[in-house]
Amino acid sequence: MKKQNTLTAILLAAMMLTGCGSGTSLAEFVGEEEMNAAKADRADGAEASAADEAYGGEAEAPEGGEIVLDAAKESFAMDAKAELAAEAGREEMPTEAAPESPDGAESAPDAEPEPEPEPDNGAEPFVLTAGEWNDNENWGFFANLVHNGTIEFPSYGLNPVNRVAVTVTNGGQPVANQYVSLALGDQDANIWAAKTDQNGIAYLFYDARCAGQSMTLQTADADAVTFTAPEDHSGQGGVDVPTLEFELVTKSESTKYDKTQVSFILDTTGSMGDEITYLQKDFSAIAEEVAAEGVTFSVNFYKDEGDEYVTRCNPFTDNVKEIQKALNNEYANGGGDTPEAVAEILYEVLKKGEWEEDTNKIAFLIFDAPPHSGSDEEKMILDAVEAAAQKGIHVVPVVASNAERETELFGRALAIMTNANYVFLTDDSGVGDSHLEPIIGDYEVELLHDIIVRNIKEVASAE
Repeated sequence: MKKQNTLTAILLAAMMLTGCGSGTSLAEFVGEEEMNAAKADRADGAEASAADEAYGGEAEAPEGGEIVLDAAKESFAMDAKAELAAEAGREEMPTEAAPESPDGAESAPDAEPEPEPEPDNGAEPFVLTAGEWNDNENWGFFANLVHNGTIEFPSYGLNPVNRVAVTVTNGGQPVANQYVSLALGDQDANIWAAKTDQNGIAYLFYDARCAGQSMTLQTADADAVTFTAPEDHSGQGGVDVPTLEFELVTKSESTKYDKTQVSFILDTTGSMGDEITYLQKDFSAIAEEVAAEGVTFSVNFYKDEGDEYVTRCNPFTDNVKEIQKALNNEYANGGGDTPEAVAEILYEVLKKGEWEEDTNKIAFLIFDAPPHSGSDEEKMILDAVEAAAQKGIHVVPVVASNAERETELFGRALAIMTNANYVFLTDDSGVGDSHLEPIIGDYEVELLHDIIVRNIKEVASAE
């Protein structure tokens, strides 16, 4: 479904109504004092018997009498049973035997009234919808936004504006996982380095210190290498852009990897309840769809300084139940101020994480707030993103509800500089608070599940 930024949000999923019951006596929830008080409220013996029956007593219904529960006790009974079922993990509870009538025949148990249906708002709980955009594939659109000042960079240390796009082929075929780099002049130190994707494409970035100087593009032996020249995207004009030379070197051979590492990085502060529950419910389905020999997963969590923890990281594993257990132990709390420990978690996962050399790599950052500002945080972020590009980790930001424009720009810079897609939740599911409309072109509204699965398969060359 094609969507323009001004279109009204559609309703994709119908609300699913579920229920559970329990035959457990309410005497387990209320004490003798409350039970006796309820009985005392009844004026005659028939009503007293009804109260006994309602609270799990052994009193029988009077012959020919009608047991009537007042609305308050009826509602309380339903609420208490629902609470017990929830605490028991929605397991069926044993049902008490119906009391016998005086003549020995079993009397029909009181019929519980049907609960009132919840209002249908057109949304299925925790089925999230999202859109996807790739600035590298729409570079002219992105460059114009920068040129006219609609969006500005750098963002928390990331400046994706000065970019060189490189395509490496051999025998007419794209060369995947090939190391390419930019160096200043004839220096050994790289300005930026990256690995080509499954289409033989890599993106390299330079900064203001390269203005007016000569840069060298290096890649392993190939029969064809194309690249874009540096351009002035400042919007001011007259910027002395660097020149670019090309040199073939032998660093490594092209290869396609059989193994894939998938990392989920999840903000678990107080505003992320819907997104945490989504991943808890949907992870096993995602894992099942991308399951293959050599696919491993990792889940990593972060909050902020002063919270229960700042970062909580886990190793890669193919044990889906172990990942699910780690996910189910997390809940939304903490945070407080808007910025969170984004810099710390990116450094822990991308820079220090246990990424193997010969694997396809992808990480999903699910978040709704930007990093803290400051030179230390910006350096930490840039180090992490440089490491991701060199290792070939595609970092897919998934921007959640209540995000502001600075979070969008940070996410887009992160995606551009790691050769990934920018993903954002939309209002179409009806779940959660409002979601920011990004400054992009037309996009498709899809289930977040489908977008995540497709991105994993594309990186793993499974499609």
